[in-house]
Amino acid sequence: MGILVCGGAMISCSFGTAPSTLTVLPANRVMTSMPIANIMDNKPMANIMPFAMCQSPANPQVAAATAAAMGVLTPMPCVPMTTAPWAPGSPTVLVANFPALNNSSKLLCNWAGVIQITNPGQQTIQVP
Repeated sequence: MGILVCGGAMISCSFGTAPSTLTVLPANRVMTSMPIANIMDNKPMANIMPFAMCQSPANPQVAAATAAAMGVLTPMPCVPMTTAPWAPGSPTVLVANFPALNNSSKLLCNWAGVIQITNPGQQTIQVP
């Protein structure tokens, strides 16, 4: 069983240089001490905050800075580009008509990063 994710959860990106915090707006209207997340809490700069610097060569800003530095990898400020929902979520538990987000879910960034949950924000509620 997975652990239910709520606002304030710690997340990390495989190409980011620092962790970030998942922001869940109270629009879902399901709360613990913080709002509970669903798989649609994937919006850049609203739910997914930057991970300090991006090191992905697939990111056009990083690619341009690396080319300007004659091939030396040059990280640039992270701007998450997440368009798909978190996967897989918890299909048997719905939050605002979408599957609840559990701690084993992953989110893909268009710049080839994989975003994962490192701390779900609470430890007591489990979901299948």
